Amino acid sequence: MAFSGSAKQSGSPYLFKSGPYSSHRLLLGQMAAPGEGRRVLDVGGGEGYLSRLLRERGYRVVCLAAPGRVAAGFPQGVEVIEADLDEESPPFPEPFSFIVCGDVLEHLRDPGKTLRWLRSNLAPGGRLVASLPNSGHWYFRWTVLRGRFPAEDRGLFDATHLHFYTWDGWRHLLQGANLEITAVAPTAVPFGLALNLDAGHIAVRTLERLSYELGRLWKTMFAYQFVVVARRAGD
Repeated sequence: MAFSGSAKQSGSPYLFKSGPYSSHRLLLGQMAAPGEGRRVLDVGGGEGYLSRLLRERGYRVVCLAAPGRVAAGFPQGVEVIEADLDEESPPFPEPFSFIVCGDVLEHLRDPGKTLRWLRSNLAPGGRLVASLPNSGHWYFRWTVLRGRFPAEDRGLFDATHLHFYTWDGWRHLLQGANLEITAVAPTAVPFGLALNLDAGHIAVRTLERLSYELGRLWKTMFAYQFVVVARRAGD
């Protein structure tokens, strides 16, 4: 069912991450130019954070959200389609210049199948932009080494994650969907959320910059997430 706007509550534990090295900012950075009416598919964006900002930049945004997970106050002017991606692949009348997967693929039973379907909905020259958690991050490794695998509300040990990939795992998954990676950037640990401090706090800015720079030096060990840009192989 498609509709514009919603009064439903998503109940998501995730908040918009405003830091310059966060997944949300790095995802948006790939679409910094004016939208000029280009079509964007925001996959799993029921909170409306990315859809709202992309709409304000002039993109035509379609949000694909899980049933019942569209937040109250969802931005007007964004088409919303509710679909369970584990069960269905809704048709679209036109392809998309960008497809954004913000913290969603790790929650799906068969992310490879979903990626192949998303690839089929990319326009020629289009780009898929995704944020992907890094299960090779030093904190993840250290926690497992200590014999712990906690089930948490969010983060690397989010209890709703169905897959825990390192960089090689994500790379193979994308390649298996016939997608060619053109760029990858690390994200910083979201210290603002972890410490319950404002993103502009000097301690948060310092720690997140350090985390980001370490991720640039050694992404498989220090990237909290990977923000990946991919195109259809052969484009």
